[in-house]
Amino acid sequence: MFKTIISSEQLKTLTNPLIIDVRHDLSNPDAGRAAYMSGHISGAYFLHLDHDLSGNKTGANGRHPLPDLDTLAQTLRKFGLNNDMQVVVYDADNSMMAARAWWLLRHLGHASVAVLDGGFAAWQRVDGDISDAITTPNHAGQFTQKPSLNKTVAVDEVAQHLNDNTQRIIDARAPNRFSGAVEPIDPVGGHIPHALNCFFMHNLNADLTFKSVAELKQQWHAVFEHPNVINQCGSGVTACHNILAQHMAGFENGALYVGSWSEWCADVNRPVAKGEF
Repeated sequence: MFKTIISSEQLKTLTNPLIIDVRHDLSNPDAGRAAYMSGHISGAYFLHLDHDLSGNKTGANGRHPLPDLDTLAQTLRKFGLNNDMQVVVYDADNSMMAARAWWLLRHLGHASVAVLDGGFAAWQRVDGDISDAITTPNHAGQFTQKPSLNKTVAVDEVAQHLNDNTQRIIDARAPNRFSGAVEPIDPVGGHIPHALNCFFMHNLNADLTFKSVAELKQQWHAVFEHPNVINQCGSGVTACHNILAQHMAGFENGALYVGSWSEWCADVNRPVAKGEF
């Protein structure tokens, strides 16, 4: 059973895994489906970040609120998911979107889910089978939703303990967005006060595969000297990448603040910090 990442060579050895393509471009929401249609791992299904892996936006709950879990579970059953089935999720290369899907499968209580290390690009490098045919399920699966394997925190909890040192907030965004130097997506730049910037791309090697377990343990050890780690980003997507890396390193108690910066900055009464930290 693979529970964090899986290599392309390991995927080739699996019998009947459920493979899910979640490629997505935040600046072009149609790009992921177009990429799937032009070629995907043979047998893979497609899930869209906005339509399948996120829920309804109110203007105050962030750009990618959680989807309705019953609906997501039903979609996965239509794909043929059973309780004992290995799920493999992938995106183009850096695992940003795949980590969100990984986290959501775990949120449904499914432990046997792994991110394809290096994504579709890595699969192409090993000449994996690719198809442009839309995958059609043969029969529905019998997956049953179980208690979440994740920890989450809501905005009120983050705000309530903002200044009492009982939480360590980790922001996965790029340093220039964290500092407020630029903000290409959200209406306000900066970060939650007292947050620590841990850019999610630092979890990866130059070829966009994940660093070794030993490297990730060294990278995340100091963060987890604090007992209450909260992960956030712009909208609850790249924070999942940090959580995945933390799990690889053996640190499995980090929580996700789902609404993240896009929810936090939607209320002008919440404090905003700027500059590096």
